[in-house]
Amino acid sequence: MNRASEAVSSPRRFIVAISGASGAVYGVRLLQALRNRPGIESHLVVSSAGWRNIELELGLDMDRATIEGMAGQVHDVRDVGASIASGSFDCHGMVIAPCSMRTLAAVANGLGDNLLTRAADVMLKERRRLVLLVRESPLHLAHLRNMVSVTEMGGIVCPPMPAFYLQPKTLGDIVNHSVARALDLLGISHTLSPSWEGAGLAQSA
Repeated sequence: MNRASEAVSSPRRFIVAISGASGAVYGVRLLQALRNRPGIESHLVVSSAGWRNIELELGLDMDRATIEGMAGQVHDVRDVGASIASGSFDCHGMVIAPCSMRTLAAVANGLGDNLLTRAADVMLKERRRLVLLVRESPLHLAHLRNMVSVTEMGGIVCPPMPAFYLQPKTLGDIVNHSVARALDLLGISHTLSPSWEGAGLAQSA
């Protein structure tokens, strides 16, 4: 196989990171959306607080083995020597879903103190797509400044905000919309949530 054909057949790699903020369902739903997608390889890294929140929020419905089984490859958050810690690892994008304020602060200040924050730092230094589904309310000044810093470095701060104009019927609809927005930002097609086609109101002359 020559280099050209190898490049065509190589999967697009995406990192899904789950940190300790409330909203573990966002990361899990993203994994589900990427699972078994042709041409896509998912890499999962979860912080210790992320696993704790998964247990708290999702309970017995989503144990660790089930969640890890959704990913193409799983990385230990303590393994800073893993493949995704290097810029030479061919990766198309990363989503931190949810992103805690602690993780946001680490990313904003270049603190690659574990594999999750190191992988995010790699995305920024290599000018690759990094999407942060930040979860906190209300926000104090340090939170806001960290969001500005990440944005200035090329990251995308994308809080999971409900789109009530789509008239969601269930909690799942609300989750799907936020995950759909993350997929849009990664350039991945999906059918999770409809795109807005306008209100359809007649225009007067």
